Amino acid sequence: MTEQNAVPLIVLSPARDPVEAINSILRRAGHPVHCTWIPALGDLADALSQINPELLIGVPGPGDDLKSIIAVRDQVAPTVPIVLVAEAVDEGVIAEAMSAGARDVVSLANPVRLAAVMGRELRAFRLERALTSTLKSAHDARNQLESVLQRSNDAIVQIQEGIVIDANPAWLELFGVKDSLVGQPVMDLFDEATQPALKGALAACLQGRWSEHTLKATALLPHGQTMPMEVVLALGEHEGEPSVRLVVPAKARDERKLVEELSQVVHSDHTTGFLHRRELMEALHARLATPSPGGMRCLALVKLDKFAAVERDVGATASEDVLMGIAALLKETLYPNEIVGRFGGVKFLALLERGNENDVQTWGKQLVARVQKHITRVKDKTTSVTCTVGLSVVPPSAPKLDAVVADALEACAKGAKQGGSQVLTSGRADVDNRVQSYDQVWVRHIKAALMENRFRLAQQPVASLQGDDPQMWDVLVRMVDLQDKEVLPAEFMAAAERNDLLKNIDRWVVGASISFATQRRPQCLFVRLSKDTARDATFVEWLDGHIRSKRAEPQRVCFQVTEEVAASFAQVRLLADALRQRGFRFALESFGSGRDPQALLESVPLDFVKIDGALVQGLARDPQLQQRVRALVESATERSIRTIAERVEDANTMAVLWQLGVQYIQGYFVNAPEEVVLRAER
Repeated sequence: MTEQNAVPLIVLSPARDPVEAINSILRRAGHPVHCTWIPALGDLADALSQINPELLIGVPGPGDDLKSIIAVRDQVAPTVPIVLVAEAVDEGVIAEAMSAGARDVVSLANPVRLAAVMGRELRAFRLERALTSTLKSAHDARNQLESVLQRSNDAIVQIQEGIVIDANPAWLELFGVKDSLVGQPVMDLFDEATQPALKGALAACLQGRWSEHTLKATALLPHGQTMPMEVVLALGEHEGEPSVRLVVPAKARDERKLVEELSQVVHSDHTTGFLHRRELMEALHARLATPSPGGMRCLALVKLDKFAAVERDVGATASEDVLMGIAALLKETLYPNEIVGRFGGVKFLALLERGNENDVQTWGKQLVARVQKHITRVKDKTTSVTCTVGLSVVPPSAPKLDAVVADALEACAKGAKQGGSQVLTSGRADVDNRVQSYDQVWVRHIKAALMENRFRLAQQPVASLQGDDPQMWDVLVRMVDLQDKEVLPAEFMAAAERNDLLKNIDRWVVGASISFATQRRPQCLFVRLSKDTARDATFVEWLDGHIRSKRAEPQRVCFQVTEEVAASFAQVRLLADALRQRGFRFALESFGSGRDPQALLESVPLDFVKIDGALVQGLARDPQLQQRVRALVESATERSIRTIAERVEDANTMAVLWQLGVQYIQGYFVNAPEEVVLRAER
C-alpha cells in the first residue's frame, strides 16, 4: 500500500518517540498506517477535521487530561475511537479510561497487545462506518422510492398485514379519495367478489410466489360506484418489514393503441361493447376456419327473457343500463380468446372453447344463475331479469356456421317456450348425419395411424403453488396424418369412442408414456385411461408384460380416470389397487362435480385428485363454489391425497386456489401443451 493510501491515525503525544514506536509496531503487525504527530491538545481539533483519522491514540503528557481529549474528539469527530497509551496497565487503569470514553488502554512495553487492540479498533471503526453508509444508502433509496411513488403516473398503494400504509396521489385520484387511506383495510377498497382472489394473491406475494401476474379486480368508489381494473402485485418493504405494493399501471396511449381502440369502437355495439352482428359473423367464420386448440367448441345463444316487461317498468332509456350490466356480467364469464357479439335485440352470441361438454353446461348454468341474481338500480327502482341459453356443439371438421347458429337459436327458443331461465343443448349436434358420416372416415384414419405408428405425445406442465418446479406433466395424444400434420384429439376421439377404438389408443399412449418416463425420468407423468380400459380385465396383464420388457420405473407414472368412471364401475377400485401394488400411482380427474366425491376419497386408493375444470372456471367470483372446493381440498389433505386444479385460465383463479390450499395447477395459464416427438416401439 502506498503512503497516500495508508490508514490515517493521529497520535497525541508531547514527545515524538512514542509516535515512531507505535508506527513501527503496527506496520510490523501488518497494519499499513500513517501516524500524524500532534504534540499539543490545542492543535487536535484542526487535525481531526482535516485528517479524518480512523483512530486517535492518546499519550497524555504533563497537564493533559483524558477527559479534555475526549471532549475535543466528541465535538469534532465523535465516531473516531480513542485508545490510551500508558506506562503501566492494569484493570483499574483500563476501567477508569473506558469509563471516561476510551476504547482501551495499551502499553508500549507489550507490542503484541498494542497491535491487537489497535487492529481490533480499526476493524470495528470500518465496520461501523460501512454500516452507517449502508443505512444511509437505504434511507436515501427509500426517500427516492417514496419520491418516485409520489410522482408516478401509476396508481400505487402499499399494504402491510392487510392494512394500507401508504398511497400515492395517483391512487387517491383513481379512487376519488381526498383524505388519506392510511390505516384502512385494503379489502374495503374492493368489492366482495374480488376479495378472495386478492387475499390469495397478497399471501402468495408475501411468500415470494407471485410472479407479477395481472389480477382483475373491481374497485369500490365513493357513492357506491364500482370500477374494473387490472392490478399488478410486487413484494416491497416498509420500515424493515415486508409489504406488498398494488400497482394499477397508467395506460400508455400510442398511435397504434389509438388505432386499435378506434377500430374496436367502430366495430362494436355502443351499449355493450360487443361486436356488431356483421363483424361477429366475420370473426366466427375466421375462427372456425382454424383448428381447435383442444377440447371442444360450442356456440352459445344467450337471450334475455321477457325483456319487454323490463322496458315497460323502467323505460326504454334505463333498460339500456340493464342490458349493459348483463353484457358486463357475460363478458366476465368468458375467456380472453373467446368471441362474443350482440346478435340483435336482447340476444348475444358467443363462441366457447372449453375442455368438454360438461364445462360448457356448467358455464351455462352459472351464467343463468348469475343473471338471475343480478340487480340493477334505476333511480328509486330495482329490477332484475333472467336469461335462456341455447347451446350448439360445433362439429370438429368442416363446420357450417349457419347450421350451428340455427341449432343454437332453436335450442334457445325451445328453452324460452318452457319458461326460460335455463340451458338447453341442441339435440341435432350429436345425431347429425354429417357427424355419423365423419365416423366412417375417422375409423379408417385411426386404424391406419395405429398400424403405421402415426401418433405423438404432447405434455402439459403441472405447476406447483407451494414451491419449485415439481417436474410433473399431463400427457395428451396427437394423431399425425399422411401429410405429417398434427390432428387434435377433439377431431378423432369421439369417433374412436363410438367405434370401440379407445382401448387401442390407450395402449399406445401407455406404452409411449412408460418409455418417455424411463428415458426422461420425470417426477410424475399423468396418463389418462378411458372407461373402456378401466373395465378391461386384460389391461393389467398386458401392462405387466410391458413393464418387464421396458425396465420401467412405475413410480414415475400416475394413471388417472374421471370421477364419473370411478363412480360408475366398481372394478376401478380393484384397478387402482392393482396399479398401486405394482408401484404406479393413481388419480381421479374431473373430480368434485359428481354426486358423492367424498365417498370416492374414502373408497378408492388415491395419490392425487384433479379438481374439475368446470368448478375451477367459475371459482374466482363464487363464494359458495369456493367453500365447496375448500371442503374437497381439506378432505383430500386429511387423507394425504394431493390436489391439482384443472384448466386454470387466469391469475384471479390461481390466487383463489392458492388461498384454498390447492397444491398444484394446470391449464393454459400455466402453459399450453408442448409436443413430445416420441413414438411407441413396435
